[in-house]
Amino acid sequence: MSSSPQSQDQKLDQDQKREGKEGKEVKNEKMEKEKQEEKEYFYYSIYNPRTREFMGRTASSWGRILLFYLIFYGFLAGMFSFTMWVMLQTLDENVPRHQDRVANPGLVIRPHAAEISFNRSDPTNYNQYIHQLHELLQRYNDSIQKRHDLCLVGEYTEQEEEPIKKVCQFKRSALRQCSGLSDTSFGFADGKPCVIIKMNRVIGLKPQGDPFINCTAKGGRPLQIQYFPSEGRLDKMFFPYYGKKAHPEYVQPLVAVKLFLTKDDLNVEQTVECKVQGSDLRNDDDRDKFQGRVTFKVKVSE
Repeated sequence: MSSSPQSQDQKLDQDQKREGKEGKEVKNEKMEKEKQEEKEYFYYSIYNPRTREFMGRTASSWGRILLFYLIFYGFLAGMFSFTMWVMLQTLDENVPRHQDRVANPGLVIRPHAAEISFNRSDPTNYNQYIHQLHELLQRYNDSIQKRHDLCLVGEYTEQEEEPIKKVCQFKRSALRQCSGLSDTSFGFADGKPCVIIKMNRVIGLKPQGDPFINCTAKGGRPLQIQYFPSEGRLDKMFFPYYGKKAHPEYVQPLVAVKLFLTKDDLNVEQTVECKVQGSDLRNDDDRDKFQGRVTFKVKVSE
């Protein structure tokens, strides 16, 4: 007895569903098997228990390659250390090997300001300047400087063979009216301020001649100036300087400039230029306006 077409279609659909289900199961099994193989391959790539290889190399192979790199980098480190040692043997720990660019020192002033402007009737206007001057002169206090040596005036203090160099006295009291001892305001309260000039340190510098500081007012206005020490001299006994390590307590000489401003000078900006003169030190290099000279402005109001 033949079956109806409808029953045949139903049977065909069931067979197709069963085949599709079996196909999916086979596919899933295949995918799971591939994942398992990938996982096993990953594990084996790290460590293979059959060959006892770690990341593709046996223990002896790893030992040889580590020994090679240890010797190789040890040799490089040794060669670098030896090269540095040889280079350091050619250097002097106190004197730079090359210092031709700073053969001529610059000048700097305290208070550290390109324009010193204040009202002499208001101490809060100039207290900052006074503080800077007192701070600078702490190392020059007579109580500290008396522990240093009395050197020969006008002679270089050369001491090449001494490991620790002696220091020549420069007492604060030598600045007299600009020492901040008798007048703690450094003349600012009277409208006649003091400006302290110092020369930058240069190792081994021995200026020829008799160096001194000379200041002039620019712009045609006359200005009375008094120098401390007298004539603004930078005595040669403070030269040469041997460096921070060999000369740890060294203090460079100072020149204090007292500006005697008159009533006509009040509320008028004065431009003052100071130069080191009387020696072979340069003060006319247009490319460096601080080499051997310094310029500042002063304006006092009441």
